[in-house]
Amino acid sequence: MDILYDKDTISANIHTKWAGQTVHFVKRTDSTNLMAKRLADRKFPHGTLAVAEYQSAGRGRLGRSWQAPRGTSVMMSLLLLPEFEPKYASMLTIVMGLSVAQAVNKLGFDTTIKWPNDVVASHKKICGILTEMAVEGNKIRNVVIGVGININIKKFPEEMADKATSLYLEAGHEFDRSLVPGLVMEAFEKNYEKFAKTCDLSLIREDYEELLANMDQPVRVIAGEDSFEGIARGITDIGVLIVERQDGTYTTVNAGEVSVRGLYSYV
Repeated sequence: MDILYDKDTISANIHTKWAGQTVHFVKRTDSTNLMAKRLADRKFPHGTLAVAEYQSAGRGRLGRSWQAPRGTSVMMSLLLLPEFEPKYASMLTIVMGLSVAQAVNKLGFDTTIKWPNDVVASHKKICGILTEMAVEGNKIRNVVIGVGININIKKFPEEMADKATSLYLEAGHEFDRSLVPGLVMEAFEKNYEKFAKTCDLSLIREDYEELLANMDQPVRVIAGEDSFEGIARGITDIGVLIVERQDGTYTTVNAGEVSVRGLYSYV
């Protein structure tokens, strides 16, 4: 199935006030995050969406490189020009993770979120998110949130097969990728506006916890040499994980890797 995927087909499916109202589409780029930063330098507006069919230097967390086969994924980065303080910006990754999960679920899926922002289906990762911020003095110059969603990938390399999946592999058929950016932008705009009112997650925390795969599940918290097990009990208003230890006390976790015992094969 070779369905047209370009600026016009993407824009036709975006029904928002500002998120994604300006779409900049290219066939090939280094990375959509770098592309969005260049658009910021050219004074493109808040909510500009940079989309590419292929990126040669896509990056994930910790600088890991990432390349998806052409024509199989949605690779996009959203340019934001927030007025809040830089210290709040890290929570935007959680806002986007929630938005992607909500968007994909509108296509008939039952995705969940592994804290803090991994969107998963069948215990495998379906989306990667990378948030980057530029600061001038004590003010945010811009925030770029990069999103890569596995749509029509039919096969992953052997080293990724137990950790990653796609909408195609989950549903058994291909999807029109042009629908996806609009669904994400619609969900993100609503969630972002709630976030911007309070500069925390209090107004979307309930929605997030409904999709939190870790909720009330056993977790092993690994942070340096300190490791312990407990039950995840949700998140705080700033997005840190609340863990009930085996002795009944509660701990909040905002750093390190949290692995979920017996739930994900990729952790």
